[in-house]
Amino acid sequence: MDYKVVVHESEEGFSVSCPGLPGCWSQGATESEALENFQDVIREYRAAIDDLVKPAPSYQEVLVRLLHQAPTP
Repeated sequence: MDYKVVVHESEEGFSVSCPGLPGCWSQGATESEALENFQDVIREYRAAIDDLVKPAPSYQEVLVRLLHQAPTP
């Protein structure tokens, strides 16, 4: 997946942010180092999203659980 990033140069080096990933930014002494560091940020961001968004159980899984939990008369 490709992300558009914004690179800013300052007296301390370079910083990188991504409008599509709010709150994600990185920095480095050189532009190349800042962009390389930002790749780590993207990996960590996507891993955090994967942890938060677990796949929902399928209809069959839910139905089987309900049948096993149903009281017998």
